[in-house]
Amino acid sequence: MTGAVPISGLGCICGAGGDLEACVDSMLLGGRAPAPPRRFASSHPLVYPVFEVAGLAETGAILRTGTLLLQAARAALDDAGLGPELAALRVGACIGTTVGSALNDEGFCREWRAGARPSMAPMERILRSNPAALLARTFGFSGPCQTVVNACSSGTDAVGLGASWIRAGLCDLVLAGGADELSRITYNGFISMRICAPGACRPFDRERQGLNLGEGAAVLVLEDPERLRRRRARARAFVLGYGASCDAHHPTAPSPDGAGLERALGEALAGLPEGGIAFVNAHGTATPDNDRVEAQVLARTLPGVPFLSTKGYTGHALGAAGAIEAAFTVACLERGRVPASAGFASADAELGAQPVRVATALRGSLALSQSLAFGGNNAVLALGLEARP
Repeated sequence: MTGAVPISGLGCICGAGGDLEACVDSMLLGGRAPAPPRRFASSHPLVYPVFEVAGLAETGAILRTGTLLLQAARAALDDAGLGPELAALRVGACIGTTVGSALNDEGFCREWRAGARPSMAPMERILRSNPAALLARTFGFSGPCQTVVNACSSGTDAVGLGASWIRAGLCDLVLAGGADELSRITYNGFISMRICAPGACRPFDRERQGLNLGEGAAVLVLEDPERLRRRRARARAFVLGYGASCDAHHPTAPSPDGAGLERALGEALAGLPEGGIAFVNAHGTATPDNDRVEAQVLARTLPGVPFLSTKGYTGHALGAAGAIEAAFTVACLERGRVPASAGFASADAELGAQPVRVATALRGSLALSQSLAFGGNNAVLALGLEARP
């Protein structure tokens, strides 16, 4: 998908900070603080660090994922200067998640398996917390409503799909993004796959040992260009392209040849002028397979273009990761700088490329944000400060 879709507002909350500006400030200073999980306990003998969001006020009426999402959405709407007029507009909600809306039911399952008849309140809470439906219900949206569950590319896919709704004339506005929370089940599940690092993760580093999990949410307000002009507002940036593919190589590992990611990159850049890419916000999980395939593709297709992983500052927020990283990509373009790729110290010759070691000034107004997901899913967004063909 190509074509300039204005982004008029951004909101973000994650382990790097309580809002987008705080996140970018912290990353540019190199701050990161993975720590043992505080909200739940595990019987696993090793404690793996995570990036939790601190101080989140939860009501109990909805899941934590929903609370994170609503905070990001309100920040995005405030940033866009939008309020009561939304009720008269066709507003869509397109939100990616992976596990955040359905894994807080351990007590219910234990009772059920023991032969009891537990209260259905936990199930009702899960249904009330469906991310896109929660946004539509909270703000009274009447446009398309879609929750995207496509593993770790969900947030990126949601932004790409939401942009297509604007281009197709289905909506005046779309709130697109992703949200996911940490939970004990997710934590133990990723440990069981042996892809969690015992310390702070090190994307693209020769000594990388795996990922840190994280949580958070980010929302982008996508707006019809004509409507943006009529209300005399300006875009912070534009969704210029979106590409998606599935190589279906393995349930969790990317195809070793990177062909699927290359296809998604090609789709995202289709119709855009060659060159001028300021940087790539890579998926960069710090797992051996992901980083090898992703770096080799970048070395082959975009040689010399700076790239980094921001997961060293946020952990891997699963279905929220792509949306958080899209918001970071725009914010870094605006500032003309990207932070160092946290945790990177030693180059891995097998990768063929290495991320930026220090905070780096940018040249250009176009950047890519990409996601590689379980199931062989690949998704890439082309984001820019200027509307291009």
